[in-house]
Amino acid sequence: MTMIEIPTQDGTADAYLALPDDGRPHPAVLLYMDAFGLRPHLKSMADRLAGAGYTVLVPNVFYRYGPAPVVELPEFINPAERPEIIQNLGPAARTLTPEGAMRDAAVYLDWLAASPLTTEGPVGVTGYCMGAGLALRTAGTHPGRIAAAAGFHGARLATEAPDSPHLLAGHISAELYFGHADQDSTNPADQIARLEKALTEAGVEYRSEVYEGARHGFTQADTAMYGAEPTDRHWTALLDLFARRLSG
Repeated sequence: MTMIEIPTQDGTADAYLALPDDGRPHPAVLLYMDAFGLRPHLKSMADRLAGAGYTVLVPNVFYRYGPAPVVELPEFINPAERPEIIQNLGPAARTLTPEGAMRDAAVYLDWLAASPLTTEGPVGVTGYCMGAGLALRTAGTHPGRIAAAAGFHGARLATEAPDSPHLLAGHISAELYFGHADQDSTNPADQIARLEKALTEAGVEYRSEVYEGARHGFTQADTAMYGAEPTDRHWTALLDLFARRLSG
């Protein structure tokens, strides 16, 4: 488990690399962060995936703004009590455009493909909050390279914007899974329905489930939004998807 640096067209991305402890190559997984970014809890999630038999790369997608953590974070994040955390993250978030994110995705996928730590074959992707949208975009932008993609408590996955992630549905060849929070103003029921309609019409193999009683950010144990039961459900779904779709 180590921090690495990956050169990109726009600079150098710092990233966390989590590995199984047997020293052998394993199927690759790209894990996209939530807005709070690369921090101990996200590293622990990558470590858990590595323990299940995957080589996991977690890039700091805000690297254009600076290395992680891009803002000072408390050990326990409660935006209701510390609204300035979200405000301080705004400038960092604005450095990441859809176009830049997908240029970066190609670089991350190239790095994983070239690594002796990964097996040959397509990659799995999972993302959280804003990372769910990045996972969906990556599956639609690099379809031949992604076998499975998942998103949990995703934000703005299917808006009316001309660059909404769901508009890439027609290009996706991966199997998808989405675990939505039912208490989530960033992903209301009409957007979930729009996402499902687009995926269904495109013939994408997918599951889209709403987790009752879950809040936006439910997988993040270092935040006030955490929910143990929906997090366990997320692990079951994610590991099942990867076990079926990733070779190794």
